[in-house]
Amino acid sequence: MTVGDIILFSISIAGFAGFLLSWFIHTVALIYGKLKLHKNGPAVCPEDLQGVSIIKPLVGVDSHLYYNLETFFKITYPKYELLFSVHDEQDPAIMIVQKLIERYPKVDAKLFIGMKYVGPNGKVNNMMKPFEASRYDLINISDSSIQAAPDYLMDMVSHMTPDTGLVLQMPFCCDRKGFAGIYEKVFFGTMQARNMLAAVATGINCSTGMSSLIRKEIVEKAGGLQTFAKYLGEDYFLAQECVQQDYKVKLSNKLAMQNSGAYSVDAFHKRLTRWVQLRISTVPTLVFLEPISECFLQGLIMSWCFQYLFGVSAMAFFLLHVLLWFLVDYTLLNICQNGPLPFSKFEFLCAWLLRECTSPYLSIKSHMTTTTAWRHKKYRLRWGGTIEEI
Repeated sequence: MTVGDIILFSISIAGFAGFLLSWFIHTVALIYGKLKLHKNGPAVCPEDLQGVSIIKPLVGVDSHLYYNLETFFKITYPKYELLFSVHDEQDPAIMIVQKLIERYPKVDAKLFIGMKYVGPNGKVNNMMKPFEASRYDLINISDSSIQAAPDYLMDMVSHMTPDTGLVLQMPFCCDRKGFAGIYEKVFFGTMQARNMLAAVATGINCSTGMSSLIRKEIVEKAGGLQTFAKYLGEDYFLAQECVQQDYKVKLSNKLAMQNSGAYSVDAFHKRLTRWVQLRISTVPTLVFLEPISECFLQGLIMSWCFQYLFGVSAMAFFLLHVLLWFLVDYTLLNICQNGPLPFSKFEFLCAWLLRECTSPYLSIKSHMTTTTAWRHKKYRLRWGGTIEEI
Protein backbone atom coordinates (compact mmCIF):
# COMPACT_ATOMS: atom_id res chain seq x y z
CA MET A 1 0.00 0.00 0.00
CA THR A 2 1.44 3.37 -1.04
CA VAL A 3 1.57 6.49 1.10
CA GLY A 4 -1.23 7.96 -1.02
CA ASP A 5 -3.40 4.93 -0.40
CA ILE A 6 -2.78 5.17 3.34
CA ILE A 7 -3.77 8.85 3.33
CA LEU A 8 -6.95 8.21 1.33
CA PHE A 9 -7.87 5.27 3.55
CA SER A 10 -7.33 7.35 6.70
CA ILE A 11 -9.46 10.19 5.33
CA SER A 12 -12.26 7.82 4.39
CA ILE A 13 -12.21 6.18 7.85
CA ALA A 14 -12.34 9.63 9.49
CA GLY A 15 -15.22 10.55 7.21
CA PHE A 16 -17.07 7.35 8.09
CA ALA A 17 -16.62 8.09 11.81
CA GLY A 18 -18.01 11.59 11.24
CA PHE A 19 -20.94 10.08 9.38
CA LEU A 20 -21.74 7.82 12.35
CA LEU A 21 -21.46 10.76 14.73
CA SER A 22 -23.84 12.83 12.62
CA TRP A 23 -26.52 10.15 12.64
CA PHE A 24 -25.96 9.60 16.34
CA ILE A 25 -26.86 13.28 16.81
CA HIS A 26 -30.00 12.80 14.68
CA THR A 27 -31.03 9.77 16.73
CA VAL A 28 -30.41 11.39 20.11
CA ALA A 29 -32.35 14.51 19.05
CA LEU A 30 -35.36 12.47 17.93
CA ILE A 31 -35.47 10.30 21.04
CA TYR A 32 -34.78 13.09 23.53
CA GLY A 33 -37.20 15.44 21.79
CA LYS A 34 -39.97 12.82 21.82
CA LEU A 35 -39.42 12.00 25.49
CA LYS A 36 -38.85 15.58 26.68
CA LEU A 37 -40.79 18.21 24.77
CA HIS A 38 -44.36 19.22 25.64
CA LYS A 39 -44.49 16.89 28.65
CA ASN A 40 -45.53 18.01 32.13
CA GLY A 41 -42.63 19.13 34.29
CA PRO A 42 -41.70 17.61 37.66
CA ALA A 43 -44.34 18.06 40.36
CA VAL A 44 -43.60 20.90 42.80
CA CYS A 45 -45.40 21.76 46.04
CA PRO A 46 -46.92 25.27 45.88
CA GLU A 47 -45.15 26.28 49.09
CA ASP A 48 -41.79 25.33 47.54
CA LEU A 49 -42.18 27.64 44.54
CA GLN A 50 -39.62 30.43 44.53
CA GLY A 51 -40.30 33.96 43.37
CA VAL A 52 -39.13 34.91 39.88
CA SER A 53 -38.03 38.26 38.47
CA ILE A 54 -38.76 38.40 34.73
CA ILE A 55 -36.49 40.85 32.90
CA LYS A 56 -37.78 42.04 29.52
CA PRO A 57 -35.27 44.27 27.66
CA LEU A 58 -37.11 46.19 24.93
CA VAL A 59 -35.94 48.13 21.88
CA GLY A 60 -38.62 49.51 19.57
CA VAL A 61 -41.95 47.92 18.67
CA ASP A 62 -43.51 45.65 16.10
CA SER A 63 -47.09 44.65 15.35
CA HIS A 64 -47.04 41.72 17.83
CA LEU A 65 -45.31 43.41 20.76
CA TYR A 66 -48.47 44.33 22.69
CA TYR A 67 -49.87 40.81 22.46
CA ASN A 68 -46.53 39.18 23.32
CA LEU A 69 -46.02 41.33 26.42
CA GLU A 70 -49.63 40.87 27.51
CA THR A 71 -49.15 37.10 27.73
CA PHE A 72 -46.65 37.70 30.56
CA PHE A 73 -49.31 39.54 32.55
CA LYS A 74 -51.49 36.40 32.29
CA ILE A 75 -48.95 33.89 33.62
CA THR A 76 -50.44 31.56 36.24
CA TYR A 77 -47.67 31.64 38.83
CA PRO A 78 -48.08 32.69 42.47
CA LYS A 79 -45.08 34.99 42.90
CA TYR A 80 -43.32 36.90 40.14
CA GLU A 81 -42.50 40.43 39.03
CA LEU A 82 -42.21 41.90 35.54
CA LEU A 83 -39.29 44.25 34.98
CA PHE A 84 -39.31 46.06 31.62
CA SER A 85 -36.41 48.19 30.44
CA VAL A 86 -35.79 50.51 27.50
CA HIS A 87 -32.68 52.38 26.40
CA ASP A 88 -34.13 55.90 26.41
CA GLU A 89 -37.32 57.88 26.98
CA GLN A 90 -38.00 58.16 23.23
CA ASP A 91 -38.55 54.44 22.77
CA PRO A 92 -42.13 53.78 21.54
CA ALA A 93 -42.25 50.56 23.59
CA ILE A 94 -42.80 52.75 26.67
CA MET A 95 -46.40 53.50 25.70
CA ILE A 96 -47.22 49.82 25.24
CA VAL A 97 -45.75 48.85 28.62
CA GLN A 98 -47.55 51.69 30.39
CA LYS A 99 -50.89 50.66 28.87
CA LEU A 100 -50.40 47.07 30.03
CA ILE A 101 -49.41 48.13 33.54
CA GLU A 102 -52.59 50.23 33.74
CA ARG A 103 -54.71 47.38 32.38
CA TYR A 104 -53.31 44.80 34.83
CA PRO A 105 -52.82 46.70 38.11
CA LYS A 106 -52.66 43.51 40.19
CA VAL A 107 -49.51 42.32 38.41
CA ASP A 108 -46.24 43.47 39.99
CA ALA A 109 -44.71 45.27 36.99
CA LYS A 110 -42.19 48.10 36.67
CA LEU A 111 -40.65 50.02 33.79
CA PHE A 112 -37.03 51.20 33.81
CA ILE A 113 -36.05 53.95 31.38
CA GLY A 114 -32.43 54.62 30.46
CA MET A 115 -29.64 52.08 30.26
CA LYS A 116 -26.63 51.75 32.53
CA TYR A 117 -23.49 51.43 30.40
CA VAL A 118 -21.17 48.68 31.63
CA GLY A 119 -19.75 47.42 28.33
CA PRO A 120 -20.33 47.10 24.58
CA ASN A 121 -23.23 44.61 24.84
CA GLY A 122 -26.37 46.74 24.50
CA LYS A 123 -28.69 44.03 25.84
CA VAL A 124 -26.68 43.71 29.05
CA ASN A 125 -26.64 47.49 29.45
CA ASN A 126 -30.41 47.52 29.04
CA MET A 127 -30.85 44.79 31.68
CA MET A 128 -28.60 46.29 34.35
CA LYS A 129 -31.21 48.46 36.11
CA PRO A 130 -33.91 45.77 36.36
CA PHE A 131 -31.34 43.16 37.39
CA GLU A 132 -30.07 45.34 40.24
CA ALA A 133 -33.66 46.10 41.32
CA SER A 134 -34.87 42.49 41.09
CA ARG A 135 -36.36 41.15 44.36
CA TYR A 136 -36.22 37.42 43.75
CA ASP A 137 -33.44 34.84 43.62
CA LEU A 138 -34.50 33.43 40.25
CA ILE A 139 -34.05 35.60 37.16
CA ASN A 140 -35.89 34.92 33.92
CA ILE A 141 -34.33 36.69 30.94
CA SER A 142 -36.89 36.84 28.15
CA ASP A 143 -36.68 38.51 24.72
CA SER A 144 -39.41 40.88 23.59
CA SER A 145 -40.54 38.50 20.82
CA ILE A 146 -41.39 35.64 23.19
CA GLN A 147 -45.04 34.68 23.69
CA ALA A 148 -45.66 33.09 27.10
CA ALA A 149 -48.08 30.27 27.85
CA PRO A 150 -49.90 30.38 31.23
CA ASP A 151 -47.53 27.69 32.62
CA TYR A 152 -44.45 29.46 31.24
CA LEU A 153 -42.78 29.94 34.63
CA MET A 154 -44.19 26.87 36.36
CA ASP A 155 -42.44 24.52 33.95
CA MET A 156 -39.05 26.21 34.18
CA VAL A 157 -39.14 26.55 37.96
CA SER A 158 -40.08 22.87 38.33
CA HIS A 159 -36.73 22.00 36.70
CA MET A 160 -34.76 24.29 39.04
CA THR A 161 -33.60 21.65 41.51
CA PRO A 162 -30.87 22.50 44.08
CA ASP A 163 -28.13 21.21 41.76
CA THR A 164 -29.43 23.21 38.76
CA GLY A 165 -28.22 26.69 37.92
CA LEU A 166 -29.84 27.40 34.56
CA VAL A 167 -32.99 26.21 32.80
CA LEU A 168 -33.28 26.85 29.07
CA GLN A 169 -36.25 26.93 26.77
CA MET A 170 -35.52 25.64 23.28
CA PRO A 171 -36.39 28.34 20.73
CA PHE A 172 -39.21 27.65 18.29
CA CYS A 173 -41.72 29.80 16.38
CA CYS A 174 -45.43 30.49 16.57
CA ASP A 175 -47.51 29.88 13.46
CA ARG A 176 -47.22 32.96 11.27
CA LYS A 177 -48.34 33.83 7.76
CA GLY A 178 -46.08 33.92 4.72
CA PHE A 179 -43.09 31.93 3.51
CA ALA A 180 -40.69 33.74 5.87
CA GLY A 181 -42.69 32.42 8.83
CA ILE A 182 -42.50 28.89 7.42
CA TYR A 183 -38.79 29.27 6.76
CA GLU A 184 -38.03 30.29 10.35
CA LYS A 185 -40.16 27.50 11.79
CA VAL A 186 -38.38 24.93 9.61
CA PHE A 187 -34.96 26.16 10.75
CA PHE A 188 -35.79 26.14 14.46
CA GLY A 189 -37.57 22.79 14.19
CA THR A 190 -34.78 21.01 12.30
CA MET A 191 -31.19 22.26 12.42
CA GLN A 192 -31.53 24.30 15.62
CA ALA A 193 -33.65 21.68 17.41
CA ARG A 194 -31.38 18.82 16.36
CA ASN A 195 -28.21 20.46 17.63
CA MET A 196 -29.70 21.82 20.84
CA LEU A 197 -31.53 18.64 21.86
CA ALA A 198 -28.47 16.48 21.19
CA ALA A 199 -26.17 18.94 22.99
CA VAL A 200 -28.31 19.21 26.12
CA ALA A 201 -28.86 15.44 26.22
CA THR A 202 -25.09 14.84 26.14
CA GLY A 203 -24.12 17.68 28.49
CA ILE A 204 -22.71 20.14 25.93
CA ASN A 205 -23.28 23.88 26.38
CA CYS A 206 -25.71 25.03 23.70
CA SER A 207 -27.35 27.94 25.48
CA THR A 208 -29.63 30.48 23.84
CA GLY A 209 -30.69 33.69 25.56
CA MET A 210 -34.21 34.03 24.16
CA SER A 211 -35.76 32.59 27.31
CA SER A 212 -33.83 31.22 30.28
CA LEU A 213 -34.07 30.99 34.07
CA ILE A 214 -30.89 31.47 36.13
CA ARG A 215 -30.01 31.74 39.79
CA LYS A 216 -29.16 35.33 40.68
CA GLU A 217 -26.42 34.20 43.06
CA ILE A 218 -24.51 32.61 40.16
CA VAL A 219 -24.39 35.91 38.28
CA GLU A 220 -23.43 37.85 41.40
CA LYS A 221 -20.69 35.36 42.29
CA ALA A 222 -19.26 35.84 38.79
CA GLY A 223 -18.95 39.58 39.45
CA GLY A 224 -22.42 40.72 38.45
CA LEU A 225 -24.22 40.98 35.14
CA GLN A 226 -21.69 43.58 33.96
CA THR A 227 -19.08 40.79 33.78
CA PHE A 228 -20.82 39.51 30.66
CA ALA A 229 -21.11 42.87 28.89
CA LYS A 230 -17.87 42.27 26.99
CA TYR A 231 -19.50 39.41 25.07
CA LEU A 232 -22.19 39.66 22.40
CA GLY A 233 -23.31 36.09 23.16
CA GLU A 234 -23.71 36.64 26.89
CA ASP A 235 -26.15 33.70 27.08
CA TYR A 236 -23.42 31.18 26.24
CA PHE A 237 -21.08 32.55 28.89
CA LEU A 238 -23.81 32.65 31.54
CA ALA A 239 -24.28 28.92 30.94
CA GLN A 240 -20.52 28.39 31.09
CA GLU A 241 -20.44 30.17 34.43
CA CYS A 242 -23.12 27.82 35.78
CA VAL A 243 -21.03 24.80 34.80
CA GLN A 244 -17.89 26.32 36.32
CA GLN A 245 -19.76 26.78 39.60
CA ASP A 246 -20.74 23.08 39.51
CA TYR A 247 -24.37 23.59 38.57
CA LYS A 248 -26.32 21.71 35.93
CA VAL A 249 -27.93 23.26 32.87
CA LYS A 250 -31.33 21.77 32.06
CA LEU A 251 -33.85 22.06 29.27
CA SER A 252 -37.44 23.02 29.94
CA ASN A 253 -40.24 20.84 28.58
CA LYS A 254 -41.90 23.88 27.04
CA LEU A 255 -40.56 25.81 24.06
CA ALA A 256 -39.65 29.48 23.78
CA MET A 257 -42.29 30.56 21.27
CA GLN A 258 -41.02 33.42 19.13
CA ASN A 259 -43.76 35.64 17.75
CA SER A 260 -42.04 38.59 16.15
CA GLY A 261 -44.28 40.78 14.01
CA ALA A 262 -41.42 41.87 11.75
CA TYR A 263 -39.86 39.02 9.80
CA SER A 264 -38.52 38.31 6.32
CA VAL A 265 -36.18 35.84 4.63
CA ASP A 266 -33.48 38.50 4.21
CA ALA A 267 -33.69 39.61 7.85
CA PHE A 268 -33.51 36.00 9.00
CA HIS A 269 -30.45 35.36 6.85
CA LYS A 270 -28.75 38.28 8.59
CA ARG A 271 -29.58 36.69 11.96
CA LEU A 272 -28.19 33.36 10.82
CA THR A 273 -24.99 34.99 9.60
CA ARG A 274 -24.55 36.80 12.93
CA TRP A 275 -25.12 33.57 14.87
CA VAL A 276 -22.48 31.76 12.79
CA GLN A 277 -20.03 34.59 13.51
CA LEU A 278 -20.75 34.37 17.22
CA ARG A 279 -20.35 30.60 17.32
CA ILE A 280 -17.03 30.47 15.49
CA SER A 281 -15.56 33.38 17.48
CA THR A 282 -16.55 31.62 20.71
CA VAL A 283 -15.73 28.02 19.66
CA PRO A 284 -13.15 28.26 16.79
CA THR A 285 -13.27 24.51 16.01
CA LEU A 286 -16.74 25.07 14.57
CA VAL A 287 -15.06 26.78 11.60
CA PHE A 288 -14.34 23.28 10.30
CA LEU A 289 -17.04 21.22 12.00
CA GLU A 290 -20.16 23.23 11.11
CA PRO A 291 -19.87 23.08 7.28
CA ILE A 292 -19.35 19.30 7.19
CA SER A 293 -22.32 18.78 9.50
CA GLU A 294 -24.71 20.11 6.86
CA CYS A 295 -26.75 17.71 4.74
CA PHE A 296 -25.45 18.31 1.21
CA LEU A 297 -21.74 18.78 1.92
CA GLN A 298 -21.71 15.81 4.26
CA GLY A 299 -23.57 13.77 1.67
CA LEU A 300 -20.95 14.55 -0.98
CA ILE A 301 -18.09 13.64 1.34
CA MET A 302 -19.76 10.46 2.54
CA SER A 303 -20.62 9.41 -1.01
CA TRP A 304 -16.93 9.38 -1.86
CA CYS A 305 -16.01 7.62 1.40
CA PHE A 306 -18.55 4.84 0.93
CA GLN A 307 -17.60 4.36 -2.70
CA TYR A 308 -13.93 4.16 -1.76
CA LEU A 309 -14.44 1.84 1.24
CA PHE A 310 -17.33 -0.35 0.13
CA GLY A 311 -17.74 0.21 -3.61
CA VAL A 312 -21.22 1.71 -3.13
CA SER A 313 -22.55 3.90 -5.94
CA ALA A 314 -21.79 7.50 -4.96
CA MET A 315 -24.95 8.84 -6.66
CA ALA A 316 -27.22 6.25 -5.04
CA PHE A 317 -25.69 6.86 -1.63
CA PHE A 318 -26.03 10.65 -1.94
CA LEU A 319 -29.70 10.48 -2.93
CA LEU A 320 -30.51 8.04 -0.12
CA HIS A 321 -28.59 10.22 2.37
CA VAL A 322 -30.54 13.35 1.39
CA LEU A 323 -33.88 11.51 1.48
CA LEU A 324 -33.26 10.09 4.97
CA TRP A 325 -32.05 13.48 6.25
CA PHE A 326 -35.18 15.12 4.85
CA LEU A 327 -37.50 12.55 6.47
CA VAL A 328 -35.74 12.76 9.86
CA ASP A 329 -35.93 16.57 9.79
CA TYR A 330 -39.63 16.43 8.95
CA THR A 331 -40.19 14.02 11.85
CA LEU A 332 -38.27 16.25 14.27
CA LEU A 333 -40.23 19.32 13.17
CA ASN A 334 -43.48 17.48 13.89
CA ILE A 335 -42.19 16.59 17.37
CA CYS A 336 -41.44 20.27 18.03
CA GLN A 337 -44.80 21.38 16.63
CA ASN A 338 -46.71 18.84 18.72
CA GLY A 339 -49.62 18.99 16.31
CA PRO A 340 -50.42 19.46 12.62
CA LEU A 341 -48.03 21.70 10.73
CA PRO A 342 -49.60 24.96 9.49
CA PHE A 343 -48.26 24.40 5.98
CA SER A 344 -48.10 21.68 3.34
CA LYS A 345 -45.37 19.12 2.74
CA PHE A 346 -44.46 20.97 -0.47
CA GLU A 347 -43.98 24.22 1.45
CA PHE A 348 -41.82 22.35 3.94
CA LEU A 349 -39.75 20.96 1.08
CA CYS A 350 -39.21 24.44 -0.39
CA ALA A 351 -38.21 25.93 2.98
CA TRP A 352 -35.99 22.95 3.79
CA LEU A 353 -34.20 23.12 0.44
CA LEU A 354 -33.68 26.86 0.80
CA ARG A 355 -32.12 26.40 4.23
CA GLU A 356 -29.85 23.57 3.15
CA CYS A 357 -28.76 25.31 -0.06
CA THR A 358 -28.08 28.71 1.51
CA SER A 359 -26.23 27.34 4.53
CA PRO A 360 -22.80 27.12 2.77
CA TYR A 361 -23.23 30.64 1.38
CA LEU A 362 -24.15 32.10 4.78
CA SER A 363 -21.23 30.27 6.37
CA ILE A 364 -18.78 31.69 3.84
CA LYS A 365 -20.32 35.14 4.20
CA SER A 366 -19.82 35.04 7.97
CA HIS A 367 -16.08 34.44 7.47
CA MET A 368 -15.65 37.41 5.13
CA THR A 369 -15.75 40.01 7.91
CA THR A 370 -14.98 40.33 11.60
CA THR A 371 -17.77 42.87 12.14
CA THR A 372 -21.42 42.18 12.87
CA ALA A 373 -24.56 44.27 13.38
CA TRP A 374 -27.09 43.94 16.19
CA ARG A 375 -29.89 46.36 17.10
CA HIS A 376 -28.57 49.15 14.84
CA LYS A 377 -25.08 48.89 16.32
CA LYS A 378 -21.91 47.47 14.81
CA TYR A 379 -19.36 45.35 16.64
CA ARG A 380 -15.97 43.87 15.90
CA LEU A 381 -15.77 40.26 17.03
CA ARG A 382 -12.64 38.89 18.64
CA TRP A 383 -11.54 35.33 19.39
CA GLY A 384 -12.97 34.16 22.66
CA GLY A 385 -16.33 35.81 22.03
CA THR A 386 -15.44 39.34 23.17
CA ILE A 387 -16.55 42.36 21.16
CA GLU A 388 -15.60 45.96 20.49
CA GLU A 389 -18.27 48.47 19.59
CA ILE A 390 -17.57 50.36 16.37
